[in-house]
Amino acid sequence: MNREHIHLASNTASNRFKNEIDGDVAESDVKRSKALFLKLGLSYSDAARALGISKTSFGRIIKEDQWPRAVRTKKDFVQWVAAQAKLAGLDSTSIPAVSPPVNVIEVKPEGEVEMLLQCQALTPQAKEVFGLKRSPFIDDVQSSEDVFQTPSVRYVRAAMLDAANNHGFLAVVGESGSGKSTLAEDLEERLQKESKQIIVIRPYVQAMELNDAKGKTMRSLHIAEAICNALDPNVSVKRGPQARFNQLHNMLKASAKSGRSHLLLIEEAHCLPLATLKHLKRFLELKNGMKRLIGIVLIGQTELHETLDGKNMEVREVSQRCEVITLESITKELEGYLKLKFERIGINVNDVIAKDAYDAIRTRLVVQTTRGKLVDLCYPLVVNNLITRAMNEAAKLHFGLIDANVIGGL
Repeated sequence: MNREHIHLASNTASNRFKNEIDGDVAESDVKRSKALFLKLGLSYSDAARALGISKTSFGRIIKEDQWPRAVRTKKDFVQWVAAQAKLAGLDSTSIPAVSPPVNVIEVKPEGEVEMLLQCQALTPQAKEVFGLKRSPFIDDVQSSEDVFQTPSVRYVRAAMLDAANNHGFLAVVGESGSGKSTLAEDLEERLQKESKQIIVIRPYVQAMELNDAKGKTMRSLHIAEAICNALDPNVSVKRGPQARFNQLHNMLKASAKSGRSHLLLIEEAHCLPLATLKHLKRFLELKNGMKRLIGIVLIGQTELHETLDGKNMEVREVSQRCEVITLESITKELEGYLKLKFERIGINVNDVIAKDAYDAIRTRLVVQTTRGKLVDLCYPLVVNNLITRAMNEAAKLHFGLIDANVIGGL
């Protein structure tokens, strides 16, 4: 055999070996599968486990197109992604062999929503990679200037202040981590800074539950006691209902004559029993002549909105008088929110988060439950937890920035 034949045979063997590695998979199929992998927001860990390689190796496949020299890796990848697409009800062949639009809503089972809410500490490795002395999300709101202002937040802040000044009746509802408690604290700080003569009464809700089987229900007598103690910490609250409410009414009148206003602010209000919700109207009707003596702000999760729905006839007297405001997500203001958080600790957000990551975050935080309901989880606490996890993951994979691929792999 001459040198030319030897070279030809060598090339043939090399091509055969390459086909065995690639499993006769066209590059267009591989690109299409990568696009589909990102579109579905599939887990890097699950993919690595299915291919029998490390998560770091799989990260290099997606990030740098570096494939390990493992037999059938590409074919296995294409087949695995196709199987995941089938489970999600998508046709893998309909996906173009380019990067997918990153604002596609992902399909996830309802149970995975909780995974996004889990808190994770920033690792020393992540702090070193991104030049952080501390996490931008720990003790991140210390003054009103640290409260990120969206149109929704500005409206809620104004409505809460109006209820405090003019004895209004307001319910602020939002998903867990949407910033409701922060806005309640912000209201108190603003009233103190402006030296407003407004007494904020906040009953303790640590053990409050919807029924006595799970904890302790908050009743009208408990609220009356909290108001009396706020007006005079040394007062001896009377025991009987008639005597206690008469005492409360007289104390509110005396306080109002001295130029003070009053606001009852109840957090975790979605845990209030229906009877107590109905009685709140009667607190609102405590007056001195025609002038109200107290305003009410309820802070609760979305279940409170359902309870105060106008169709719920049992609380119609309350729902007809209470303005319900839903605190919206920060989806549209995500870039500004993260810029503020990193600026607080002296870091340029562009040195941590790539521009293509933002739409990937939005996509990651819109989930479809098993009931077909779309849920937008782009709220401050969830974003904080997601970015912390992303920084830890990027550092582990030796990536200098959080990009769409890192977000898609969480």
